[in-house]
Amino acid sequence: MFGADVYVERRSRLKEQVQSGLILFLGNEESPMNYPDNQYSFRQDSSFLYFFGLDFPGLAAVIDIDQGKECVFGNDLTVDDIIWMGPQPALKEKCSAIGVSETAKFDKLQPVLKKVTEQSRPVHILPSYRAQSTLKIAELLGIPPAKVQERVSETLIRAVVAQRSLKSKGEIEQIEAALDVSYEMQTMAMKMSRPGMLEMEIVGAMEGIAISRGCRLAFPTIFSIRGEILHNHYYGNVMKQGDIAINDSGAETNLGYASDISRMIPVSGKFSQRQKEIYTIVLNAQERAIEMVRPGVEFRQIHLLACKSLASGLKDLGLMKGDIEEAVHAGAHTLFFQCGLGHMLGLDVHDMEGLGEDYVGYTDTIRRNPEFGWRSLRLGRALEAGFVITVEPGIYFIPELISRWMAEKKNAQYINYDMVKKYEDFGGLRVEDDVLVTENGHRVLGRKIPKTIDEVEDMSSG
Repeated sequence: MFGADVYVERRSRLKEQVQSGLILFLGNEESPMNYPDNQYSFRQDSSFLYFFGLDFPGLAAVIDIDQGKECVFGNDLTVDDIIWMGPQPALKEKCSAIGVSETAKFDKLQPVLKKVTEQSRPVHILPSYRAQSTLKIAELLGIPPAKVQERVSETLIRAVVAQRSLKSKGEIEQIEAALDVSYEMQTMAMKMSRPGMLEMEIVGAMEGIAISRGCRLAFPTIFSIRGEILHNHYYGNVMKQGDIAINDSGAETNLGYASDISRMIPVSGKFSQRQKEIYTIVLNAQERAIEMVRPGVEFRQIHLLACKSLASGLKDLGLMKGDIEEAVHAGAHTLFFQCGLGHMLGLDVHDMEGLGEDYVGYTDTIRRNPEFGWRSLRLGRALEAGFVITVEPGIYFIPELISRWMAEKKNAQYINYDMVKKYEDFGGLRVEDDVLVTENGHRVLGRKIPKTIDEVEDMSSG
């Protein structure tokens, strides 16, 4: 974990922003896979990690702003626990490392919350993304589970988002540590992939790299020759001569910070001419988008630039036609690019998504566009120095979508469907990097992972 001063300062800023009442942070519990003693790998709640840094289950913490008190609630291990888990420091000792001196058993929490409620003081909570947490909060507050969402504090959400959006030097170092592992995962996959192999062989090797570096996967790896399926977690395909495989993967450090990188791998070591043409369009769009990243620029405008760049390249290949400005305004490009250009990155690979995407990526004046393609853009607001974002344009040929649009003659004035039909078997591709917004512009984080056609082919054929 970071030093105690980091957590003390974070909580101090939070108190200034929320101003009054009591803030409740509920840590995560362990979750069984198929019977109680067979647990999924434990992952602490990210906001609990951010403010309290304690990475084990069975905890809750409160910040009583009005009384100037902070307390962590949890139980020390029993003898039976120690038999299975080994000796552990007492809760009080662990809390001293994060600058909290007051601790109490977990069963003391409910009376504290009841007293605050009786005093008509607000109890600020964040949204729950686990049913188990919702039930626990309902029990602690003495309300039905269905009422928990109504008690979520918008004041607390906004305060947490404001802090967590701006990454400190230590946080950026953690993200770059995750990117060091991503470099190894990506380059190993390029070297290892060849015709006749199963996708799962590559995925298993990448996960092994993450584990051997003291990390774990930031999210289930997307490695597939079926790139037109945007979030494809099936790894059973045999890679063949002429295939390209998408590798969208990331590592998570032991402090919880993530990387998120996408690269394309020519399975035979060389891209075909058609693959080169589509890849070049995507890479050009990404480079133009990254160049536009700087404080004050709305990310939705960067997304728009990428969309126009993709559409222009597709027009040059004869897949689109007509006026590009009009075509993008009509949404014709979303036949090929159905998702958003990027998202925040930090303690969560889709940073703070559990708090509500619109709080993270939008503002009271910059609202989400509900149109197809645009509504999947997780980040639209103006960028600020300290943001870490992903930039990931792509082109996807989805046969089912093509057939539906073609039957409807949707945007036929901008789409050459006769040509598009010839690409139905192409699949899809994307390219993604993690970018820090600096005071004067941007910096692509991490060690440079092969990305140009020549670089990728050199690594893959080697």
